[in-house]
Amino acid sequence: MDTQLVRGESSTSSHFSYEVFLSFRGEDTRKTFTGHLYSKLDNVGVKTFIDDEELRKGDVISRELEKAIEESRISIIVFSRNYASSSWCLDELVKILECKEKLKQMVLPIF
Repeated sequence: MDTQLVRGESSTSSHFSYEVFLSFRGEDTRKTFTGHLYSKLDNVGVKTFIDDEELRKGDVISRELEKAIEESRISIIVFSRNYASSSWCLDELVKILECKEKLKQMVLPIF
C-alpha cells in the first residue's frame, strides 16, 4: 500500500467515503483474521468499512452495503472456507467485481 493510503489520505477524487471495503464471511473470520485486519487498518488511520450484522436484513444485499462498496477505493475480499456458501457474500462479490470493471476500483483477494 502506498504511504498516502496508510496515513488515511486520499489522492483520488472525493467520491470515496472509504479507503477499504472488507468482504468476508462473518462466522468464519469476524473475530479472528478479519477483525485483526480491521483493527490494524483503523489504528493506522485507514478509513475502512466493515459490515455490521444489522445491515443484513432480508435475503438481498442492502443498499447501504452496495453504496459502501461503490464508495470504497479498494475492496479486500477475505476468502475463507465457507465464503462461497453464503449467497450474501457472493452478492457482495458480484457488486465488487462490477465496481472493479466500471469504476476501476482495486480488488485485493486474501485466501
